[in-house]
Amino acid sequence: MIPASVGYLRVSSLEEALDALGAEDAKALAGGQSLLPVMKLRVARPALLVDIGRLELAGVEIGDEELRLGPLTTWDELIRADALRTPSSAAIGECAVGIGDLQVRNRGTVGGSLAHADPASDFPAVLLAFGARLRVRSKDGERTLDASEFFVGPFMTTLAPNELITDVLVPMPPPGSGSAYVSVEHPASGFALAGAAALVRPDGSRSVALTGVGAQPFLLPEGRDPVDAVNEAEIFGDRFAPAEYRRHLAGVVVRRALERAAQGAEEGRP
Repeated sequence: MIPASVGYLRVSSLEEALDALGAEDAKALAGGQSLLPVMKLRVARPALLVDIGRLELAGVEIGDEELRLGPLTTWDELIRADALRTPSSAAIGECAVGIGDLQVRNRGTVGGSLAHADPASDFPAVLLAFGARLRVRSKDGERTLDASEFFVGPFMTTLAPNELITDVLVPMPPPGSGSAYVSVEHPASGFALAGAAALVRPDGSRSVALTGVGAQPFLLPEGRDPVDAVNEAEIFGDRFAPAEYRRHLAGVVVRRALERAAQGAEEGRP
């Protein structure tokens, strides 16, 4: 299909972008890999596209305690980041390399995917497992949101229409940690029927998050057996997979992610 008529503005500064997003029915355009397909189906019909693709909002910066990802960082940039090739950060690269196809990985952006909030999107599970935060800005100021409060439903977030994600802040796990991301994808769409991100720390504590199995990605309760938690979680079914099959897949990816994360933690210990 052909998108509905829409205005277009390419901005050259963050301030200009925030001003433009104050207009009624304005929508930010980054890589376009999530937004343009739904516009073609006329599921989304913004009055104005604010093209932020030329803003200096990309990059991977890693410090002693925190990883900063710019929202315009592409999946390919994550895959090629040498700083992320460690057992503790392995889940980030494993997730990025499995997203979409070559075009999507080269054009799609971290921030655009998070704002789109597809319930089968891979990366939110990784951010939840790592306890990440998102810094967002509007003309009225700046605020920081925990990833656990950002996703509230299918294609729904706590991001206001006039706000932009400006930073994704990921706490670096302690030395000797391991992480992994495992998914089972639909063979046609490539979206996760069930995906799990796992982080195993040196003290034995674990964080596990799921995507593709509910209205939004979610963390499993810590301190409980993750597979037992999956059996009690609210899992949805659709024409692609009934609920019980998705629950089975969720248990499989959780076990595999934990095994790989534990193996990475073992390999990363001095």
